[in-house]
Amino acid sequence: MTASDDSTTAAELSQRIRREAEALGFDSVGITSPDALTALHAERLERFLELGRHGDMDWMETHAVRRSHPTALWPQARSVIMLGLSYAPSQNPLLALDETSNAAISVYAKGRDYHDVLKSRVKALARWLVEAASAEVKVFVDTAPLMEKPLAAAAGLGWQGKHTNLVSRTHGSWLFLGALLTEATLQPDPPEVDHCGSCHRCLDICPTKAFPAPYQLDATRCLAYLTIEHKGPIPREFRQALGNRVFGCDDCLAICPWNKFAEASREARFASSAATANPPLADLLTLDDATFRTRFAGTPVKRTGRNRVLRNALIASGNSGDPALVPLIEKLLDDDSPLVRGMAVWALSRLIETTAFARLAKCRAPQEADADVAAEWHHAAEPATASPASALPLEAGSS
Repeated sequence: MTASDDSTTAAELSQRIRREAEALGFDSVGITSPDALTALHAERLERFLELGRHGDMDWMETHAVRRSHPTALWPQARSVIMLGLSYAPSQNPLLALDETSNAAISVYAKGRDYHDVLKSRVKALARWLVEAASAEVKVFVDTAPLMEKPLAAAAGLGWQGKHTNLVSRTHGSWLFLGALLTEATLQPDPPEVDHCGSCHRCLDICPTKAFPAPYQLDATRCLAYLTIEHKGPIPREFRQALGNRVFGCDDCLAICPWNKFAEASREARFASSAATANPPLADLLTLDDATFRTRFAGTPVKRTGRNRVLRNALIASGNSGDPALVPLIEKLLDDDSPLVRGMAVWALSRLIETTAFARLAKCRAPQEADADVAAEWHHAAEPATASPASALPLEAGSS
């Protein structure tokens, strides 16, 4: 077989892959080479880790070498197939931030866990490719140290915007990504160029200023990271900025002007369920572990766990100005989780008047054995952190 024949075969197989991916329901497909990731990408990752911007995500540091290049994961890889599935919402998710007594849940977590939906389709394409090309494949859906976003940009699916997420001219900032590494030699697509221009809306809207510079993210300041990945108490400096965001933050994605070209996702399983459609904070505050697992079964919310979600819901409650939540929050002062108890303290300090909170602290703080929760009592009781003027007295009969 001549070099020309090899090229023709690669081109024909690549076209067949695109048609099969579209038949499986993917919204975007592109092909690139493992060598599309250069030393520059590895250097940027190394710098990100050196600055500690990965926070609690220790796996990023542990697998940094394997993440630096696809062949570090699988030396036999000759081509990379990048696949995109739209999860674009039917309405602007920023509207949920005005419903302060309800929980705002990130668009990506409102429906079925995308790992389940996406991986089944990627595996179906993998099975087809093994039969069509007799070539081995490896499947990746956000479950291994692979740089999906730079590879997706190299494959022409979009470009990494100033918010560091992938932006598509067709699907805006709303693409889930999957990847296939294969031994087959395929015809690569041209990379997408950066179309952000002078726009910096995604940087300006960030509630916690998590972007040190365009195209750089400090995850330790990001509300998506803090509400989902971070395991401990959310730092005080970010609590008011959290607003009613109980799981994730869509601000930088939702503000992107390229979203105007995105049609609502065709995938019904990504639509909001009754459990995730901006539920009342009052509902979340009553969840024990069993009811939490039942309510959020099959969604990304379940993976974060009840205690962290209640931590977030309590901060949102403290920001809500809703006095009807006070009795529910008080009950959580006795929760088994120190994480929950500590945030209950903070929420009450925001919702009840200073003198009432001082009486409560005098009664409850000496009984607290956990150092972090005790610190919350101490800090909240200081005069400098007096409750807002709108806070109400504690109901008669309360502790």
